[in-house]
Amino acid sequence: MQRRGALFSVPSGGRKMAAGDLGELLVPHMPTIRVPRSGDRVYKNECAFSYDSPNSEGGLYVCMNTFLAFGREHVERHFRKTGQSVYMHLKRHMREKVRAASAGALPKRRNSKLFLAKFKTIEVRALCICRLQPSHLLNVTIACDAVLSSKSPYRKQDPDTWENELPVSKYANNLAQLDNGVRVPPSGWKCARCDLRENLWLNLTDGSVLCGKWFFDSAGGNGHALEHFRDMGYPLAVKLGTITPDGADVYSFQEEGPVLDPHLAKHLAHFGIDMLHTNGTENGLRDNDIKPRVSEWEVIQESGTKLKPMYGPGYTGLKNLGNSCYLSSVMQAIFSIPEFQRAYVGNLPRIFDYSPLDPTQDFNTQMTKLGHGLLSGQYSKPPVKSELIEQVMKEEHKPQQNGISPRMFKAFVSKSHPEFSSNRQQDAQEFFLHLVNLVERNRIGSENPSDVFRFLVEERIQCCQTRKVRYTERVDYLMQLPVAMEAATNKDELIAYELMRREAEANRRPLPELVRAKIPFSACLQAFAEPDNVEDFWSSALQAKSAGVKTSRFASFPEYLVVQIKKFTFGLDWVPRKFDVSIDMPDLLDISHLRARGLQPGEEELPDISPPIVIPDDSKDRLMNQLIDPSDIDESSVMQLAEMGFPLEACRKAVYFTGNTGAEVAFNWIIVHMEEPDFAEPLAIPGYGGAGASVFGATGLDNQPPEEIVAIITSMGFQRNQAVQALRATNHNLERALDWIFSHPEFEEDSDFVIEMENNANANIMSEAKPEGPRVKDGSGMYELFAFISHMGTSTMCGHYVCHIKKEGRWVIYNDHKVCASERPPKDLGYMYFYRRIPS
Repeated sequence: MQRRGALFSVPSGGRKMAAGDLGELLVPHMPTIRVPRSGDRVYKNECAFSYDSPNSEGGLYVCMNTFLAFGREHVERHFRKTGQSVYMHLKRHMREKVRAASAGALPKRRNSKLFLAKFKTIEVRALCICRLQPSHLLNVTIACDAVLSSKSPYRKQDPDTWENELPVSKYANNLAQLDNGVRVPPSGWKCARCDLRENLWLNLTDGSVLCGKWFFDSAGGNGHALEHFRDMGYPLAVKLGTITPDGADVYSFQEEGPVLDPHLAKHLAHFGIDMLHTNGTENGLRDNDIKPRVSEWEVIQESGTKLKPMYGPGYTGLKNLGNSCYLSSVMQAIFSIPEFQRAYVGNLPRIFDYSPLDPTQDFNTQMTKLGHGLLSGQYSKPPVKSELIEQVMKEEHKPQQNGISPRMFKAFVSKSHPEFSSNRQQDAQEFFLHLVNLVERNRIGSENPSDVFRFLVEERIQCCQTRKVRYTERVDYLMQLPVAMEAATNKDELIAYELMRREAEANRRPLPELVRAKIPFSACLQAFAEPDNVEDFWSSALQAKSAGVKTSRFASFPEYLVVQIKKFTFGLDWVPRKFDVSIDMPDLLDISHLRARGLQPGEEELPDISPPIVIPDDSKDRLMNQLIDPSDIDESSVMQLAEMGFPLEACRKAVYFTGNTGAEVAFNWIIVHMEEPDFAEPLAIPGYGGAGASVFGATGLDNQPPEEIVAIITSMGFQRNQAVQALRATNHNLERALDWIFSHPEFEEDSDFVIEMENNANANIMSEAKPEGPRVKDGSGMYELFAFISHMGTSTMCGHYVCHIKKEGRWVIYNDHKVCASERPPKDLGYMYFYRRIPS
């Protein structure tokens, strides 16, 4: 480092810096050292630009003014931008604690010492005390201690912080165990109350095997283990499938959290489980267990197969933060697309250099950080020879893959969304559309990588009585394919299985092997192309309501086609259910026959006449003429709908747009609108500052901001094109637009682009023509499959997601932090499929 004193760097000669020299350097910067206050976000576990942490070789540098953390290669960037010179260097050292295998505890972590330096560790308390006044020393000590003791900046306490080690359960030492003769087999477990075979917990008092909660550990369940505790009061349970000689997942119902059980080996031996000779697997199956691969959990995760771990660029996994697998699967697929790689990772220096003062709150920075973490290979390195030898000595034959934690990325992209910001499981398809919306609103210059998904849909509506037609176009980003259950090719097997299943349940016998419906892909494609009836169709030719049918075709074909299989529906009792089906998805897909043809010779268009405006009375009058204030939404109605399993934000929109007329009316609104792409997007009303997508379905740059809001910003002295871009980037929210302007000082560099973009948008609005140029990348309808996302579980609100991606001619499975070469990719059980266009 040539800048002497900039970051308390050591002179290039390498001589040891004297205590007095460091003290002299520190004194002028004392006014910049702050003590964290309430509301300050303190980042001490993760770099804002990378996934460096105190565990990394170079440690982490925490700015003592902004409390942002940076890895060694990024700390100078922050200094150049802010001039902040005082950083606390955190380096965590691991010390293995020798313990018996029965202890069930993890190795203790030694807290890192506090350092203040750039590239040479200099202990502050040992070297700075000589030249600091007592008051200055006290301030430094208080600030450093406050940073070290601060909590995670995220909503929930970060489990990776070294302060958050699992406590020893207070019930472990004197746990009562019933002498009831229960012996637990090594595999083949199922819940004693509902016959579920996943997410099973063994009660350590009476040996009951029961299922866990819906949202625990990304697995489904009916909560029978918790019910058993409430009935009997037995406090501790261990998760089956996690038991190894080193410990297991133990949960205390009484203490409401994961705990350690120092006597776990003894407690398990009471029920016939030898902990020292047990190798846990996610589904409880050992390698020598012979069991048909029928369950979708086993098939999709390729359980029972020895999968080879993959390392290097593009083979980095993502840690599960607790029901975050939907995000991980989507992002792995997204960053396997070259256009996204170029837009973010290819522009890394520019994006990082022009990031705002707080890069943790910038979408493009966090996208680039995630893309670099996944693609660089920096966080996916195979274990070195010494580590392999150590694993063999410990009989740990499975190489450990750590992956990276997308906590900062998830916190930012979900902060304005009540569902994605929760720890509940979500729909991967809804998150995909949410991400596309964010990419649209935060485009980088003239490049918009989400354009590769964008296509135009031509909708043809025909009046059944007059035979006249109307053609319209809309933008979409994925193809929703219905499941043609009536076309199953194994109907006789399905009928026989259903009879055997009912008989087994009635006689309390084991259930027969599952028979999955086999649906031809061609039948699903045909169902997509067939006409749909239009509810409440108003014919402009008849000037009255009439029967109408609608057909949809592709007015353009996208460069990358995303196909969603509509596996989720509602039963007769309106309980969400999932079609457990097998569809023979093709590797090569040709949808050229679905190309739109426009108005055909002999067709007559419906008159361009709007339906008459009917002014209702009572509450509907208020709905039509004066929508309620979003703050007055009836939350009781919202919660009634949410308890039915609908997304919370969709429930809020339903109650809002039905004018607080009750849950029943709002339920009807949901049924009508639930197929819309923005169904679960946050409610956003112009003038109220909503943070989500437009409630009218428009996205990003397609809408011209209201002139009155543009005028307010220009009256403050800002340029018109600057105001337009700020409003578009913030969904026409005045307050957020002003914040955007102040956080984008580099705007002038792109002003020519903004003027051109605004002119193009105005031209599109004036002519109502289809977008041209990069907005729609039309081409042939021939595609090749390169990725798919699979879902396990009974609904999108529970279960687990896994992604398979074809790289370098071979399929790879991305299962959270584990990345392995796929042996049998279950292409017939996917939920979302990603196809790339084959050049004609």
